[in-house]
Amino acid sequence: MHFAMVETDGETCLALKRGNDLYAIPVAATAFARGLDDLVAADPDGIKDLAEQIFSSGRHLNAEDVRFLPPLSRPPKIICVGLNYVDHTAESGFVQPEYPTLFARFATSLIGHEASLVKPDESDQFDYEGELAVVLARGGRKIRKEDALNHVFGYTICNDASLRDYQFKSPQWTAGKNFDHTGALGPFVVTADALPAGCKGLMLETRLNGTTVQKAPIDDMVFDVASLIEILSAFMTMEAGDIIISGTPSGVGMARNPPLWMKPGDVVEVEISNIGILRNSVRSETALSRA
Repeated sequence: MHFAMVETDGETCLALKRGNDLYAIPVAATAFARGLDDLVAADPDGIKDLAEQIFSSGRHLNAEDVRFLPPLSRPPKIICVGLNYVDHTAESGFVQPEYPTLFARFATSLIGHEASLVKPDESDQFDYEGELAVVLARGGRKIRKEDALNHVFGYTICNDASLRDYQFKSPQWTAGKNFDHTGALGPFVVTADALPAGCKGLMLETRLNGTTVQKAPIDDMVFDVASLIEILSAFMTMEAGDIIISGTPSGVGMARNPPLWMKPGDVVEVEISNIGILRNSVRSETALSRA
């Protein structure tokens, strides 16, 4: 199932895609007052009942008629993984680490599908990073790798865009990843049962103004989804709704000569096979403040 959070006619709705059709129902009419934030922890029967409710009584909409929101509005944690593709590690000038490089994103930095990424006035080094994002259905401590995928609700797409000069102001990368509205998530969370285990075999591709700039199979990740869940839960309690953003492949703008930075007017797309396309334009912070 392909779930999304959308806004239409001033109402926040849970949406479900069937084929090329989109159906949506106001969250106020469901048992899930916070939409996907609540739904991810529901039992399979509750998810099935909601799907039936959306298809039977929801509005049939065109994607152009809605505003896509980030799928989860307030996930408990957003944990990002750096240097998780060997080629990207090499192009970035690092030695491949034996343990994942981890940092945090916060919900205020994220926008939804078709919204505008905002290039801050403070930096001209705005870089794209297409990534697979994992949404947990249940958490725990010390989750074994062989059980880890049973904790996954589904998968979505992230542009974990970075302000490179701010990212490298300190050994910790948090500053360069958390300017408001500089990352994107969505449009759909695809339930794990609709995809290969751990998204094995899927392909990730990032396009800037129609030109492919990143392309790699998910299988190229150094630490796969199950390994990441095991590693993270070894030192902290994972929770339903946590998002793991699993790393970007090679081809980032920082590594090119000359560097290829996103600029106002650009359109960036991140596509993962069987999950969808996350598309965003870029606008400047100054233009946004004048709007």
